[in-house]
Amino acid sequence: MAKAVVFFAEGTEECEALLVVDLLRRAKVEVLVASASGSREILSSHKVHITADALAEEVDYSDVDLVVLPGGIPGTPNLAAKTVTDTCVAFAKAGKKVAAICAAPSVLAALGLLEGKNATAHAAFQDKLAGAHVLDTEVVVDGNITTSYGLGGAIPFALELVRQLAGEAEADRIRSAIAYRH
Repeated sequence: MAKAVVFFAEGTEECEALLVVDLLRRAKVEVLVASASGSREILSSHKVHITADALAEEVDYSDVDLVVLPGGIPGTPNLAAKTVTDTCVAFAKAGKKVAAICAAPSVLAALGLLEGKNATAHAAFQDKLAGAHVLDTEVVVDGNITTSYGLGGAIPFALELVRQLAGEAEADRIRSAIAYRH
């Protein structure tokens, strides 16, 4: 069974984060919600209370296939916690999957992980994708890095992650089950 960690932080955009968790779990991917904020209790960008499964520093990443950074303000800057950034760098260097949506690709860019890669982000953060070839499309996959431009791209982003971890047939099954017709 594939395994993913979705990082949450104070101010995370809850719709982006929870949609990824939901669709991956529908695909029978084991998903762990990990807090980058030092507390399992998180207040999202729109004041939704969320309880994480674990603190980011408590997670054993050795059998994790994918890490995901949702966007949101002030959530994105709060994702720059050492455990999150170290994990993203280690995953990228090992060729393991790293995904980010909305403002969060800017965290990957700040770590040098988008250098020479195709990527996207929310329009307000595209200028922060240093070293990347910026595309203004819903979802961009370049090697082991997947990015999306925001909440409007969250369903295609999550379905792409399902495709990567559970296969095309499972992504198509979920697309049909949620009546996503695009």
